Amino acid sequence: MNQKNTNFFNIDAMEQGIKRTLVDGITTRIFPGEQAMLSVVRIAPNAVGAIHSHPQEQWGVMLEGSAVRIQGGEEIPVKKGDFWCSPGNIEHGVIGGPDGAVILDVFSPPRPEYTRPGSGFEAE
Repeated sequence: MNQKNTNFFNIDAMEQGIKRTLVDGITTRIFPGEQAMLSVVRIAPNAVGAIHSHPQEQWGVMLEGSAVRIQGGEEIPVKKGDFWCSPGNIEHGVIGGPDGAVILDVFSPPRPEYTRPGSGFEAE
């Protein structure tokens, strides 16, 4: 197996990963592993993500821009460098800041519905 072609990626290479459109203005590229899954989420300015939940634990890291993270009914402003944990089954969502945002999400275990291209936050 060629490690470079199967296990090395670049965060700005939009042709890599599994493409998913979550809602208008929020897209992601997904990289599933056996025990965890990475999702590079790109949020347009002021785009609003649906409030949802899933059983997997989710960690997020704000790589660029800003947003409001909605979690457990609270609205929490987040900026570049901030990171957070969303325990499984807690309702959460996001609203992009005025300049948009790029978030790296890590799911454990991987979300089965995110192992194929599609749309939406939930299983189809």
